[in-house]
Amino acid sequence: MEAANTRRIFIESLREFAGEPVVLRGWVYRLRVLGKTTFLILRDCSGQVQCVASSEALKDLRLKSEDTVEIRGRVRLDQRASGGFEVDIVEARLLNRAGNTLPFTAASDIESVSLESLIEYRPLALRNPRVGDVFRLQAAVLKAFRQFLTAQRFTEIFTSKLVASGTEGGTNLFEVNYFDRIAYLAQSPQFYKEHGVAGLERVFETGHVYRAEPHATSRHLTEYYSLDIEFGFIDGPEDVIQLERELLTAVFESLNEEMAEVLGAHRKEQLPSMLSVPIWEFSVCLELLASHFNRRDLTDDLDPEAERQLCQLAEKETGIPAVFVLGFPLAARPFYTAPRDTEGAANSFDLLFYGVEITTGGQRLHRREDLEAALQRRGISPVGFESHLKMFDLGMPPHGGFAIGLERLTAQILKLPNVRQAVLYPRDRYKLTP
Repeated sequence: MEAANTRRIFIESLREFAGEPVVLRGWVYRLRVLGKTTFLILRDCSGQVQCVASSEALKDLRLKSEDTVEIRGRVRLDQRASGGFEVDIVEARLLNRAGNTLPFTAASDIESVSLESLIEYRPLALRNPRVGDVFRLQAAVLKAFRQFLTAQRFTEIFTSKLVASGTEGGTNLFEVNYFDRIAYLAQSPQFYKEHGVAGLERVFETGHVYRAEPHATSRHLTEYYSLDIEFGFIDGPEDVIQLERELLTAVFESLNEEMAEVLGAHRKEQLPSMLSVPIWEFSVCLELLASHFNRRDLTDDLDPEAERQLCQLAEKETGIPAVFVLGFPLAARPFYTAPRDTEGAANSFDLLFYGVEITTGGQRLHRREDLEAALQRRGISPVGFESHLKMFDLGMPPHGGFAIGLERLTAQILKLPNVRQAVLYPRDRYKLTP
């Protein structure tokens, strides 16, 4: 074979090399032997292509599904082939042989494989387009998230996940032995985000956070990836909500354009604009739940069923199954939450999207004396928060923000029934491997 083109080519670019020699590397997706001719479907990170060779030329390699191979061949245009071309194999080289007793293959009907098996053999599962596309879309969410915020003068920050105390009073924390004392895995970058506002005004961070909550549901994780935003000089929580509307609309527009094929495999309709998602007061939500669903059992928070019911009502009203719920009881929110009125409500909101809460946010207290008073009302000494409180002596502006769980957002975008389908390696109260 000619040595003119020995650089590896990705499958998605093959049309540009029609009639030329190419080198491909990837996994055997499918293999069919029809008499003297063998058809090999090769997959790499960019797609798949059918490669054709004489059965005699390949027989000594004893190839099978999931073997990793190098193919040297020539691109041949053929309108009958998927993509309009095939590769005639000149030489094939086995790079590594897959096991003989794999639990499934990339070409398996993935719906018939248990979620536990898909997680246990995650690299193999990722070769299946339906599984791999979940994480390609998730990466696209993160890319669009960063692009939007950067264009809005936000600075990305990176903060420690080892902390001396909890952001919400020290509950649900994972302890870590830290030399001669105890440290904790961060529940949230909340305090650091606020410090960032005092210095940079508009900040965001993406990173793992940890919650030692003994849940075992289809929506909870002990380790999840949080998309955190905080910004200063706001007038109220409505400013924060408007930013999230615009952010999610921009992210969804990007996905509709760049990930249309992936979205189409999971949902019939495009992702909606979020600009008209309504804001409902928490007290009004309780009234709606009582009048439409005879729900009178909720007082200070919403349960999963109520979240689904409210999204149903929002969809009937606006065509979008999403609603911002604003004004939760102050006592049920973190101490740093700004009050909404004199009747015990908070300037704090949740965003419910397709029946699941994906965001918590709101306006924060920005004066040191107000934070100290809020701590004391909860029976917490401000002394333990001095390293945080002293930052409010530096000229902290009125500020607010929110956090989005990336895995939950991905699951709702793709209508996945279990958040673990949107996590490479889930962590919950039972799972610590792989």
